[in-house]
Amino acid sequence: MKSLPDTNLFKPAQSRTEAKTDATSRVARQILDLEAKARAAKTERLRAARLAQEPEAPAVAPKKSVKKRQKNA
Repeated sequence: MKSLPDTNLFKPAQSRTEAKTDATSRVARQILDLEAKARAAKTERLRAARLAQEPEAPAVAPKKSVKKRQKNA
């Protein structure tokens, strides 16, 4: 016997509250995705600027730590 194609004819309709919740979730996910894309783009831009700047900057020698003297009491 052949199986019938899934046409979603008998899918139950969402209630009003479910539809509103679904819409809210969808919009929230879109906003979060846009923020994540913007954050990734900014990170890439800053990383490229830092990598371009590194060869120009002279190498800085690490500072020697200064030992403090203890006072004899």
